[in-house]
Amino acid sequence: MTEPILEPDLAIVDPHHHLWDLRPLLPMFPEPRHAFVEALVGAAHYTFDQLHADTHTGHRVIGTVFMECGAFYDASRGEALKVVGEVEYVNGVAAQGASGLYGDYRPCAAIVGHADLTLGSRAGGVLDALQAASHRFVGIRHAGAWDADPDVLGPPFHHPEGLYLDSTFREGFAELGKRGLTFDAWLLEPQLGDLLDLARAFPDQPIVLDHCGTPLGIASYRGTLPDHFERWRTSIRAIAQCPNVTVKLGGLAMSFCQLPDRGPAAGLGSEELAAMWKPYMETCIEAFGANRAMFESNYPVDRWGASYPVLWNAFKRLCANASDGEKRDLFAGTAARVYGLEHLLPSTP
Repeated sequence: MTEPILEPDLAIVDPHHHLWDLRPLLPMFPEPRHAFVEALVGAAHYTFDQLHADTHTGHRVIGTVFMECGAFYDASRGEALKVVGEVEYVNGVAAQGASGLYGDYRPCAAIVGHADLTLGSRAGGVLDALQAASHRFVGIRHAGAWDADPDVLGPPFHHPEGLYLDSTFREGFAELGKRGLTFDAWLLEPQLGDLLDLARAFPDQPIVLDHCGTPLGIASYRGTLPDHFERWRTSIRAIAQCPNVTVKLGGLAMSFCQLPDRGPAAGLGSEELAAMWKPYMETCIEAFGANRAMFESNYPVDRWGASYPVLWNAFKRLCANASDGEKRDLFAGTAARVYGLEHLLPSTP
């Protein structure tokens, strides 16, 4: 699907993408593969060249934020510290972009890594090592996605039930605030109450809710999105009452959500995708406000349902009636404030 780029001069900070090489791991997943794993087969190799190609398809992407994905861990460091390898690798990609050889574009200008917060207070040492690995390191994500139906997430993602409520996890979580670091949260729609409890317990800790809270339309949830919409909306509005939480507007093109219900690269146009996502996106923007919401690509995962240029066209359609200031926040400003990238933003009149 190709279409003209809408508002090509609008500056974008893409606050959520991955880099990885999954090709050596694919044989570990026997066929028939889970829908999410199948969606990754076509994007099993996603490093600087692929990211550069996607972010240079017509939209004005001025910078990006790397999001942890368990890639390029350093096996020589031991279990707790192997995560430092991912930040070291991504810092090299960021240095490549910062060379100026690729124009004003700054990929991976901020890096969100991973630390196991179930280490409790010992997680502080891991956070220190991550900070030492790169001045671009700004925070971590420790995903908590879980569901009683194992077919929802498939083999790659089986986090403990109630992780964000666990006292040892919260002991590790407290180490973030001591270092001024952000926390990205990925969990599923039925779990949103856990995040609400966490946000209320740590009101001064910046938290970013990924992927609109991940409404589910897969496995035992297939066909139930309309049934659970009101429950999802109630949770989003409650979380938005916590001023320390911002929300990422994206992730709906993942196979988990089934929006669209076919992929990869479903070939739908931006008008159709915008109409499909509108109830979720508008709810989030109304609840959080433009200054606490940011559009994200979640690439290459969201390639399941949309190419990179069509994805951003859909986002632009969703806020066609927004003010210039609101658009600046949604597409770049909020991400820049949360992840310390305000120096990338173009000056405004």
